[in-house]
Amino acid sequence: MAAQQVFPLSCVVQQYAWGKMGSNSEVARLLASSDPLAQISEDKPYAELWMGTHPRGDAKILDNRISQKTLGQWIADNQDSLGSKVKDTFHGKLPFLFKVLSVETALSIQAHPNKELAEKLHLQAPQHYPDANHKPEMAIALTPFQGLCGFRPVEEIVTFLTMAAGNNMEDICGELLLQLHQQYPGDIGCFAIYFLNLLTLKPGEAMFLEANVPHAYLKGDCVECMACSDNTVRAGLTPKFIDVPTLCEMLSYTPSPSQDRLFPPARSPEDPYLSLYNPPVPDFTVMKMEVPGSVTEYKVLALDSASILLVVQGIVTASSPTAQATIPLKRGGVLFIGANESVSLKLTAPKDLLMFRACCLL
Repeated sequence: MAAQQVFPLSCVVQQYAWGKMGSNSEVARLLASSDPLAQISEDKPYAELWMGTHPRGDAKILDNRISQKTLGQWIADNQDSLGSKVKDTFHGKLPFLFKVLSVETALSIQAHPNKELAEKLHLQAPQHYPDANHKPEMAIALTPFQGLCGFRPVEEIVTFLTMAAGNNMEDICGELLLQLHQQYPGDIGCFAIYFLNLLTLKPGEAMFLEANVPHAYLKGDCVECMACSDNTVRAGLTPKFIDVPTLCEMLSYTPSPSQDRLFPPARSPEDPYLSLYNPPVPDFTVMKMEVPGSVTEYKVLALDSASILLVVQGIVTASSPTAQATIPLKRGGVLFIGANESVSLKLTAPKDLLMFRACCLL
């Protein structure tokens, strides 16, 4: 019998201070829905749900028929599950980290180094740059999601500076400036809102953050996918290590209108319910699947890549050729799918189904 390649995961929650508190957090709500034993503390932040094999948040396998290992340990022993191209290209590692973020207060103004700079920074200061990998990332809004991304058009920046010189700034991003100043009193990074594009993504809208693009997440809930790295060069709105000289040297200063920072998905020609967010990097692709409740069964496409599936809305049971039993999944459920595995989902309630799937399409 073929080794089981499809199984549910228990994933790590990160309680960073900037996260939404208790059940106000989508991360906490997903956790509570998927795990009846989860105890949500209303006085603690639930910032990120990590779905992957990163050493600081390696998922656990929820299947008694598989020896109790983390996902990273299991993949190390089952290399074919990655897919042949993924295995060879990324040296036997899962190349992406999949997340849900619930943001209450602003994350730092930052950019991510390219591969060459990441290797250099890791060699010079491993305490601040913990690995040698780049960190392109994509955010897809689950709720209205606000962030800064890339430099504004020059004429917008000049207008702000001219108004500032005339002490005429009260009605220009004034509320946001006050919010940021309350969160980070005296931090000069509060003024980045006048230099960087301010985006508010609607649910399903996305922005892609390639290397060297300045950005900051401000508020809201999103699905995020990135290369499996933790390298961030920061310059403000943070108590963490700030490296302004490196940031100024590495940044892309190309200005663009805010609408150009949106990353629209493509519709799948094979699946009318599937949207594809396919950025210009090899490490990851994200699929969004919106299936109406009138559909009784949905086939998840087989891919030559390991993938991770998150259920945001709906109730299903999953089956596959290698699974010895069906797997119940509801809101917050996370499923690992090995390369070239087909999965059938039966909708067990007349509710619309919303899922996101991270994979690597080489």
